[in-house]
Amino acid sequence: MDLNNPRVTILMPAYNAAKYIGEAIVSVLEQTFTDFELLIINDGSTDRTADIIRSFSDPRIVLVSQDNKGVAAALNLGLTYARAPYIARFDADDVCYPNRIKIQYDFITSYPQYSIIGSAADYVDAEGHFIFTHHPEGHLNEEIQQLKLSTCPFIHSSVFYKKDTIVKTGGYNEHAYTYEDHFLWVNILKNEKACNLSQALIKVRLNPESITIDEKWHTRKFRSIKYSTLKKRSITASEGKELFTISTTQNSSKIKEGAYYALCGKKFLVNNYQPEKARLNVVRAISLHPFRLENYLLYTASYLPEKLINWLHKFNPDSL
Repeated sequence: MDLNNPRVTILMPAYNAAKYIGEAIVSVLEQTFTDFELLIINDGSTDRTADIIRSFSDPRIVLVSQDNKGVAAALNLGLTYARAPYIARFDADDVCYPNRIKIQYDFITSYPQYSIIGSAADYVDAEGHFIFTHHPEGHLNEEIQQLKLSTCPFIHSSVFYKKDTIVKTGGYNEHAYTYEDHFLWVNILKNEKACNLSQALIKVRLNPESITIDEKWHTRKFRSIKYSTLKKRSITASEGKELFTISTTQNSSKIKEGAYYALCGKKFLVNNYQPEKARLNVVRAISLHPFRLENYLLYTASYLPEKLINWLHKFNPDSL
């Protein structure tokens, strides 16, 4: 292996990720595919994130620090530093299964007509307990191309792509606050082939510290701007500023915790029917936000049989 010319760059942005980043790094270093660099962009962390990264002595780890500018800016900086032709995206609070990089590298080099490869993922809670397995709505390129613009085709932390494909498109749009990946895909897929592997290759950790929250907890204005910009495939600086301002008002631990527990409760009904666990999480969400009607609807739904839950979700996904 030539450390200056790795075959894959694993690109990980990190902001105040001290609680989880050690486990994430270990899961990368234990990959069966070894010819990679782990490029970590420390996005102005104020906790022990940088110290934990430096505690690893593996020469494949490259640490670059910037002032806090957000995920999109961190990723764009990472693209300028990445030395490999292929990028494996990964988040600092997630976990890679040992064969993840090998499987995706072997696939994209065997089928070079594909530019982006995602996968299924096992979702876990903040403590790492399994919640459900998420399978993207489209697996074949034809299925992905037919998805509604409002549906994000990939789990961002699972994607493996050709660096040049992303760079020539201009990288991540820094105005598309919290959905920079979704915005990138709608602008890139019209010209590129992509697929999702059905095998779960990562664990995605739901946690209340995340910058993103459940879609339903965003304000109506935020959702309106988001979906209008996805539809027109463009976003202005003023729209980006408004998205940031709205998100700042929701950037409180109480809102994030409420969204987290409500989401866990919903997943224990719709994706992995365990009504007692669903109720436990929803009760926590209600205790934090007693005036959110949808939490009470979720709690009531937890007493319905699984078949009825599945029917309701299929008939009206937005209801659950």
